[in-house]
Amino acid sequence: MRDAMLIIHFIGLAMGLGTSLAFMFLGIASAKMEKSDAMKFTLNTFALSKMGHIGLTLLVVSGIYLMTPLWSILTYMPLMMIKLALVLVLGALIGMISARARKAKTGDAETHLAAIAPLGKISLLTGIAIVILAVLIFH
Repeated sequence: MRDAMLIIHFIGLAMGLGTSLAFMFLGIASAKMEKSDAMKFTLNTFALSKMGHIGLTLLVVSGIYLMTPLWSILTYMPLMMIKLALVLVLGALIGMISARARKAKTGDAETHLAAIAPLGKISLLTGIAIVILAVLIFH
């Protein structure tokens, strides 16, 4: 069962981090467009965020299972505690981005899209930090 959960965990990682990277490259592409076209394009790309939500869900569910033997020694694993805290931060960032994306679709897209850009960058860096910590912890 552990191997199956590891596979699910890695698929979730690919989906979650892949979504952040995809948004980064789509943002680069939209920067080269006319302002109105870029806004429409960006609003249409938010459909991709569903993949990120599914990936994060897979990561959390499989991660809880994979953590089962470690819960009793968690207090002796400061890097793991930091990693888990960053997962919470990432979840909050994704929640804020999703809320802004919904508001951008209903009105004043320019203001909401401007607020999403820095949150997206922070979430990408947070995701990368989580991966680095996971490697350091389980190396």
